[in-house]
Amino acid sequence: MSTAIGLAIESMVAILLVLTIGYCIVLNRRLKTLKADEQTLKATISELITATEIAERAIAGLKLTVRDCDVSLGERLRTAERLSAEIAGQLDDGKVVLERLTRIALAARPPEAPAPAPVVAIAPDVQAIANAAQAFAARSRLRASGAAA
Repeated sequence: MSTAIGLAIESMVAILLVLTIGYCIVLNRRLKTLKADEQTLKATISELITATEIAERAIAGLKLTVRDCDVSLGERLRTAERLSAEIAGQLDDGKVVLERLTRIALAARPPEAPAPAPVVAIAPDVQAIANAAQAFAARSRLRASGAAA
């Protein structure tokens, strides 16, 4: 009987050893897969770090571009405001000159012509201004030729 018990124990040890070897094979496969995934994960992390660095450099470049654009736009706006103020001043001066020319033209009319109605508001009509200036120049030429004769 002792041989039967010894044989049974040896058989159980052999079966457990086979099961252990099988389990080790399964674990080895899983470890290989895990190591392969680890290498893939390391490569992915490396690519992610590289992409992050490139993005940071691009953002820094964009910030510099925005700063340059802001400075340039600010200068252009200041120049535009200054030019706008100059143009407004020139328009006001032009209105004053036009008003004086209108008074001179009205005063230079011959006495037989009826006096026109007073000008209430002067509209900035370019064609009317040009016509008034031509008429004034023509009257000045007539006076000058009459005085020279």
